Amino acid sequence: MPRFLPEPAYRHGSPPQTAVLLINLGTPEAPTAAAVRRYLKEFLSDPRVVEIPRALWWLILNAIILSVRPRRSAEKYAAIWTADGSPLKVHVERQAKLLRGFLGQAGHRVLVDYAMRYGEPSIAATLSRLKAAGCTRILLLPLYPQYAASTTATALDAACVWLQSVRNQPEIRSVRSFADHPGYIAALAASVRQHWASSGRPGDSYRLIMSFHGLPRYTLEKGDPYHCECQKSGRLLAEALGLRAEQYQVCFQSRFGRAEWLRPYTASTLKALGKQGLQRVDIICPGFPADCLETLEEIAIEGRAEFIEAGGKEYHYLPCLNERDDWLHALADIATSHLQGWPTQTVPDQASLEIAALRAKALGASS
Repeated sequence: MPRFLPEPAYRHGSPPQTAVLLINLGTPEAPTAAAVRRYLKEFLSDPRVVEIPRALWWLILNAIILSVRPRRSAEKYAAIWTADGSPLKVHVERQAKLLRGFLGQAGHRVLVDYAMRYGEPSIAATLSRLKAAGCTRILLLPLYPQYAASTTATALDAACVWLQSVRNQPEIRSVRSFADHPGYIAALAASVRQHWASSGRPGDSYRLIMSFHGLPRYTLEKGDPYHCECQKSGRLLAEALGLRAEQYQVCFQSRFGRAEWLRPYTASTLKALGKQGLQRVDIICPGFPADCLETLEEIAIEGRAEFIEAGGKEYHYLPCLNERDDWLHALADIATSHLQGWPTQTVPDQASLEIAALRAKALGASS
């Protein structure tokens, strides 16, 4: 027999609540080797993330990777850590707070929270907290514009595991992807135009690099649509900016291990462009709605060094969408389209209001 989590006290006549749960990948709790080791162990133990035989991978992970990589990664995290903590966690926390306000302005009385697939706050703990607040309808919104089994699917896996432990399950919906959502593309384009307005419109010796997180090539061969959705996002962004084919390039970063990954690789592309003596590179990471280690350290710092050392001239990293108003409007539109049919105008009961007020106060103090 399954063992269920304790149920919150049932309050007869309480109006049902609706919630939106933003989900991102996760982050270590601190820029230390011990914290990074815990995070990497959870992340790299996920069979959707690394699809090789478990016994072999267990040996590689525990005997090699977790012995060497945490210290190196901790140094990189330390380089981008802020006074408020991990940049990714700070941005996602603020996005959740602001999204609730944007939805409220549109007349939707919903709770909005966030969770991390790996690390804290966990998906299970956050879903339990929303259920305790009276939520009977929860929209899962993974913050991955392009669908991949190793990102979106594993986040939904974690939610389903939690559902198995719940006696009185809430109604669940999920957002699959938003790679071609007009508001998302428009926000990306506006961020590039804003950069051009401050740094000057580039001349002919120019390339806009759109760097997406990489995946092993076998994921494409096995039917993962991620590569295609990245290409579509890149094409739509280029069209919105009026770029010619030779003025932009879709690339893939964060390659790990010896296996072939999706090409072209961002690092190799930057080195090649530098050797060609390209005057200017602007680089944006459309697959990351919030700045994190992979954007702030790998692209903004390492990418710049690779391009300049190879002979490149001018390098600009464009920040992620983070808390831009146009992005939050798009996110609210994405959420609203998936909330259709749920009565989000219900007035919350006093207990839920108090919980939401405490949550908002805590978020305000940390921002």
